[in-house]
Amino acid sequence: MAIKTVGVIGCGLMGSGIAQVAAQAGFATIVVEANQDLLDRGLGGIRRTLDGLVARAKIDERAKSEIAGRLRGATDLEALKDADLIIEAITENQALKNETFARLDAICGPSALLASNTSSCNVTAMAAATRRPGQVLGLHFFNPVPLMKLVEVVQTILTDERTVATAYDWVQAVGKVPVRTKDSTAFIVNRLLVPYLLDAIRIYEGGLASLEDIDQAMKLGCGYPMGPFTLLDLVGLDTTMFVAEVMFEEYREARYAPPPLLKRMVMAGHLGRKSGRGFYDYSKK
Repeated sequence: MAIKTVGVIGCGLMGSGIAQVAAQAGFATIVVEANQDLLDRGLGGIRRTLDGLVARAKIDERAKSEIAGRLRGATDLEALKDADLIIEAITENQALKNETFARLDAICGPSALLASNTSSCNVTAMAAATRRPGQVLGLHFFNPVPLMKLVEVVQTILTDERTVATAYDWVQAVGKVPVRTKDSTAFIVNRLLVPYLLDAIRIYEGGLASLEDIDQAMKLGCGYPMGPFTLLDLVGLDTTMFVAEVMFEEYREARYAPPPLLKRMVMAGHLGRKSGRGFYDYSKK
Protein backbone atom coordinates (compact mmCIF):
# COMPACT_ATOMS: atom_id res chain seq x y z
CA MET A 1 0.00 0.00 0.00
CA ALA A 2 1.05 3.59 -0.58
CA ILE A 3 1.31 5.78 2.50
CA LYS A 4 0.00 9.26 1.80
CA THR A 5 -1.38 10.47 5.14
CA VAL A 6 0.37 9.93 8.47
CA GLY A 7 -1.23 10.20 11.89
CA VAL A 8 0.74 10.80 15.09
CA ILE A 9 -0.74 10.36 18.55
CA GLY A 10 1.00 12.58 21.07
CA CYS A 11 2.67 15.91 20.38
CA GLY A 12 5.29 15.83 23.10
CA LEU A 13 9.03 15.55 22.57
CA MET A 14 8.89 12.41 20.42
CA GLY A 15 5.49 12.87 18.77
CA SER A 16 6.19 16.42 17.64
CA GLY A 17 9.52 15.32 16.16
CA ILE A 18 7.89 12.44 14.26
CA ALA A 19 5.15 14.75 12.97
CA GLN A 20 7.76 17.30 11.86
CA VAL A 21 9.87 14.83 9.87
CA ALA A 22 6.76 13.33 8.25
CA ALA A 23 5.52 16.75 7.15
CA GLN A 24 9.00 17.78 6.01
CA ALA A 25 9.18 14.65 3.86
CA GLY A 26 5.99 15.66 2.03
CA PHE A 27 3.35 13.62 3.88
CA ALA A 28 0.03 15.06 4.98
CA THR A 29 0.31 14.75 8.76
CA ILE A 30 -2.34 14.80 11.48
CA VAL A 31 -1.17 14.99 15.09
CA VAL A 32 -3.60 14.24 17.93
CA GLU A 33 -3.21 15.32 21.55
CA ALA A 34 -5.33 14.81 24.66
CA ASN A 35 -6.38 18.48 24.89
CA GLN A 36 -6.00 21.78 23.07
CA ASP A 37 -3.39 23.17 25.46
CA LEU A 38 -1.02 20.23 24.91
CA LEU A 39 -1.68 20.38 21.17
CA ASP A 40 -0.93 24.11 20.97
CA ARG A 41 2.25 23.61 22.97
CA GLY A 42 3.44 20.80 20.70
CA LEU A 43 2.60 22.54 17.43
CA GLY A 44 4.21 25.72 18.77
CA GLY A 45 7.40 23.77 19.37
CA ILE A 46 7.38 22.53 15.78
CA ARG A 47 6.89 26.08 14.50
CA ARG A 48 9.84 27.29 16.57
CA THR A 49 11.99 24.47 15.20
CA LEU A 50 11.05 25.39 11.64
CA ASP A 51 11.82 29.06 12.38
CA GLY A 52 15.24 27.94 13.58
CA LEU A 53 15.84 26.03 10.34
CA VAL A 54 14.99 29.18 8.38
CA ALA A 55 17.34 31.25 10.56
CA ARG A 56 20.17 28.80 9.86
CA ALA A 57 19.34 28.77 6.12
CA LYS A 58 18.48 25.05 6.22
CA ILE A 59 15.10 25.79 4.60
CA ASP A 60 13.52 28.95 3.18
CA GLU A 61 10.25 30.67 4.09
CA ARG A 62 8.40 29.00 1.23
CA ALA A 63 9.47 25.52 2.40
CA LYS A 64 8.48 26.38 5.98
CA SER A 65 5.04 27.45 4.80
CA GLU A 66 4.61 24.24 2.76
CA ILE A 67 5.62 22.05 5.72
CA ALA A 68 3.22 23.89 8.03
CA GLY A 69 0.48 23.49 5.43
CA ARG A 70 0.88 19.71 5.49
CA LEU A 71 0.54 19.60 9.28
CA ARG A 72 -2.72 19.85 11.24
CA GLY A 73 -3.75 19.09 14.78
CA ALA A 74 -6.77 17.54 16.48
CA THR A 75 -7.91 16.42 19.93
CA ASP A 76 -10.00 13.42 18.82
CA LEU A 77 -8.73 10.09 17.48
CA GLU A 78 -11.56 10.20 14.92
CA ALA A 79 -9.40 12.69 12.99
CA LEU A 80 -7.18 9.72 12.07
CA LYS A 81 -9.89 7.68 10.37
CA ASP A 82 -8.44 8.22 6.88
CA ALA A 83 -4.73 7.99 7.78
CA ASP A 84 -2.66 5.27 6.12
CA LEU A 85 -0.05 5.00 8.90
CA ILE A 86 -0.67 5.94 12.53
CA ILE A 87 2.26 6.19 14.95
CA GLU A 88 1.48 6.20 18.67
CA ALA A 89 3.88 8.26 20.81
CA ILE A 90 2.13 8.50 24.17
CA THR A 91 3.39 7.71 27.66
CA GLU A 92 5.07 4.34 28.30
CA ASN A 93 2.04 2.65 29.84
CA GLN A 94 1.18 -0.79 28.47
CA ALA A 95 -2.51 -0.76 29.40
CA LEU A 96 -3.02 2.72 27.93
CA LYS A 97 -1.25 1.74 24.71
CA ASN A 98 -3.33 -1.45 24.37
CA GLU A 99 -6.52 0.59 24.85
CA THR A 100 -5.36 3.17 22.29
CA PHE A 101 -4.67 0.48 19.68
CA ALA A 102 -8.08 -1.10 20.25
CA ARG A 103 -9.70 2.30 19.67
CA LEU A 104 -7.62 2.94 16.56
CA ASP A 105 -8.60 -0.45 15.18
CA ALA A 106 -12.27 0.54 15.40
CA ILE A 107 -11.69 3.98 13.88
CA CYS A 108 -9.17 3.51 11.07
CA GLY A 109 -9.68 2.08 7.60
CA PRO A 110 -9.05 -1.65 7.07
CA SER A 111 -5.73 -1.13 5.27
CA ALA A 112 -4.20 1.30 7.80
CA LEU A 113 -0.98 0.33 9.55
CA LEU A 114 -0.73 0.93 13.30
CA ALA A 115 2.69 1.54 14.82
CA SER A 116 4.07 2.31 18.28
CA ASN A 117 7.10 4.44 19.07
CA THR A 118 7.56 2.55 22.35
CA SER A 119 11.06 1.89 23.65
CA SER A 120 10.10 -0.68 26.28
CA CYS A 121 6.45 -1.81 26.04
CA ASN A 122 5.21 -5.03 24.45
CA VAL A 123 4.19 -4.43 20.83
CA THR A 124 2.69 -7.93 20.56
CA ALA A 125 0.21 -7.03 23.32
CA MET A 126 -0.83 -3.92 21.36
CA ALA A 127 -1.31 -6.02 18.24
CA ALA A 128 -3.38 -8.57 20.15
CA ALA A 129 -5.72 -5.76 21.26
CA THR A 130 -6.76 -5.27 17.62
CA ARG A 131 -8.48 -7.27 14.89
CA ARG A 132 -5.58 -6.52 12.52
CA PRO A 133 -2.52 -7.88 14.34
CA GLY A 134 -0.70 -8.40 11.04
CA GLN A 135 -0.77 -4.64 10.45
CA VAL A 136 0.71 -3.65 13.82
CA LEU A 137 4.42 -3.05 14.42
CA GLY A 138 6.88 -0.85 16.29
CA LEU A 139 8.63 2.19 14.80
CA HIS A 140 11.10 3.29 17.47
CA PHE A 141 12.54 6.73 16.70
CA PHE A 142 15.35 8.28 18.73
CA ASN A 143 15.56 11.67 20.44
CA PRO A 144 15.87 14.28 19.01
CA VAL A 145 13.86 12.86 16.13
CA PRO A 146 14.73 15.49 13.47
CA LEU A 147 18.47 14.87 14.02
CA MET A 148 18.78 11.17 14.86
CA LYS A 149 18.88 8.96 11.76
CA LEU A 150 17.99 5.58 13.25
CA VAL A 151 14.54 3.96 13.45
CA GLU A 152 14.09 0.44 14.83
CA VAL A 153 11.39 -1.36 12.81
CA VAL A 154 9.93 -3.85 15.26
CA GLN A 155 8.23 -7.00 13.96
CA THR A 156 6.07 -9.09 16.28
CA ILE A 157 5.28 -12.76 15.70
CA LEU A 158 1.95 -11.50 14.32
CA THR A 159 3.22 -8.80 11.94
CA ASP A 160 2.90 -9.47 8.20
CA GLU A 161 5.99 -9.17 6.03
CA ARG A 162 4.13 -6.74 3.78
CA THR A 163 3.53 -4.46 6.76
CA VAL A 164 7.21 -4.49 7.66
CA ALA A 165 8.26 -3.81 4.06
CA THR A 166 5.84 -0.89 3.73
CA ALA A 167 6.97 0.65 7.03
CA TYR A 168 10.63 0.09 6.14
CA ASP A 169 10.17 1.95 2.86
CA TRP A 170 8.33 4.79 4.61
CA VAL A 171 11.13 5.20 7.17
CA GLN A 172 13.55 5.63 4.27
CA ALA A 173 11.17 8.08 2.60
CA VAL A 174 11.36 10.40 5.64
CA GLY A 175 15.15 10.35 5.48
CA LYS A 176 15.83 7.88 8.28
CA VAL A 177 17.82 4.64 8.37
CA PRO A 178 15.70 1.61 9.36
CA VAL A 179 16.97 -1.52 11.10
CA ARG A 180 14.78 -4.57 11.64
CA THR A 181 14.37 -6.15 15.05
CA LYS A 182 12.04 -8.61 16.72
CA ASP A 183 9.63 -7.60 19.46
CA SER A 184 11.85 -8.36 22.44
CA THR A 185 11.96 -5.87 25.30
CA ALA A 186 14.34 -2.94 24.63
CA PHE A 187 15.01 -4.06 21.02
CA ILE A 188 18.60 -3.52 19.81
CA VAL A 189 19.88 -0.17 21.06
CA ASN A 190 18.52 -0.13 24.60
CA ARG A 191 19.27 -3.84 25.05
CA LEU A 192 22.95 -2.96 24.60
CA LEU A 193 22.97 0.60 25.93
CA VAL A 194 21.16 0.21 29.27
CA PRO A 195 23.55 -2.41 30.76
CA TYR A 196 26.48 -0.17 29.74
CA LEU A 197 24.94 2.82 31.55
CA LEU A 198 24.10 0.76 34.63
CA ASP A 199 27.65 -0.66 34.74
CA ALA A 200 29.04 2.88 34.59
CA ILE A 201 26.98 3.75 37.68
CA ARG A 202 28.18 0.60 39.44
CA ILE A 203 31.88 1.30 38.87
CA TYR A 204 31.42 4.91 40.04
CA GLU A 205 29.42 3.66 43.04
CA GLY A 206 32.29 1.28 43.82
CA GLY A 207 34.84 4.10 43.82
CA LEU A 208 36.87 3.01 40.78
CA ALA A 209 37.07 6.50 39.27
CA SER A 210 35.43 9.92 39.23
CA LEU A 211 32.45 10.85 37.03
CA GLU A 212 34.65 13.08 34.92
CA ASP A 213 37.34 10.47 34.40
CA ILE A 214 34.85 7.73 33.48
CA ASP A 215 33.20 10.04 30.95
CA GLN A 216 36.57 11.11 29.55
CA ALA A 217 37.78 7.50 29.32
CA MET A 218 34.76 6.40 27.28
CA LYS A 219 34.92 9.42 24.99
CA LEU A 220 38.60 9.18 24.22
CA GLY A 221 39.01 5.42 24.58
CA CYS A 222 35.95 4.34 22.60
CA GLY A 223 35.29 7.39 20.45
CA TYR A 224 31.83 7.96 21.94
CA PRO A 225 30.44 11.49 21.47
CA MET A 226 29.67 11.73 25.19
CA GLY A 227 30.44 9.76 28.33
CA PRO A 228 27.86 7.58 30.15
CA PHE A 229 27.06 10.12 32.90
CA THR A 230 26.57 12.99 30.47
CA LEU A 231 24.27 10.69 28.47
CA LEU A 232 22.38 9.56 31.59
CA ASP A 233 21.73 13.18 32.53
CA LEU A 234 20.55 13.92 28.99
CA VAL A 235 18.21 10.92 28.77
CA GLY A 236 16.92 11.35 32.32
CA LEU A 237 17.74 9.14 35.27
CA ASP A 238 14.06 8.36 35.86
CA THR A 239 13.66 7.27 32.23
CA THR A 240 16.73 5.05 32.45
CA MET A 241 15.51 3.47 35.69
CA PHE A 242 12.04 2.83 34.22
CA VAL A 243 13.48 1.07 31.16
CA ALA A 244 15.91 -0.90 33.34
CA GLU A 245 13.07 -2.08 35.60
CA VAL A 246 11.03 -3.21 32.60
CA MET A 247 14.04 -5.11 31.25
CA PHE A 248 14.77 -6.71 34.63
CA GLU A 249 11.14 -7.77 34.95
CA GLU A 250 11.31 -9.38 31.51
CA TYR A 251 14.70 -11.12 31.68
CA ARG A 252 15.46 -11.42 35.41
CA GLU A 253 19.18 -10.87 34.76
CA ALA A 254 21.26 -8.94 37.31
CA ARG A 255 22.84 -6.72 34.65
CA TYR A 256 19.44 -5.07 34.04
CA ALA A 257 18.76 -4.32 37.74
CA PRO A 258 18.96 -0.58 38.60
CA PRO A 259 21.90 0.08 40.97
CA PRO A 260 21.07 1.47 44.45
CA LEU A 261 22.65 4.85 43.63
CA LEU A 262 20.38 5.30 40.60
CA LYS A 263 17.29 4.54 42.70
CA ARG A 264 18.28 7.02 45.38
CA MET A 265 19.05 9.78 42.91
CA VAL A 266 15.61 9.35 41.34
CA MET A 267 14.02 9.41 44.81
CA ALA A 268 15.90 12.65 45.52
CA GLY A 269 14.60 14.24 42.32
CA HIS A 270 18.06 14.40 40.74
CA LEU A 271 16.84 13.38 37.29
CA GLY A 272 19.45 15.03 35.06
CA ARG A 273 19.29 18.10 32.86
CA LYS A 274 15.50 18.38 33.05
CA SER A 275 15.59 18.82 36.85
CA GLY A 276 18.75 20.93 36.92
CA ARG A 277 20.79 18.25 38.63
CA GLY A 278 21.74 14.66 37.96
CA PHE A 279 25.24 13.26 38.12
CA TYR A 280 26.31 16.77 37.18
CA ASP A 281 24.91 20.09 38.43
CA TYR A 282 23.21 22.19 35.72
CA SER A 283 21.57 24.73 38.01
CA LYS A 284 24.12 27.45 37.24
CA LYS A 285 24.43 26.73 33.51
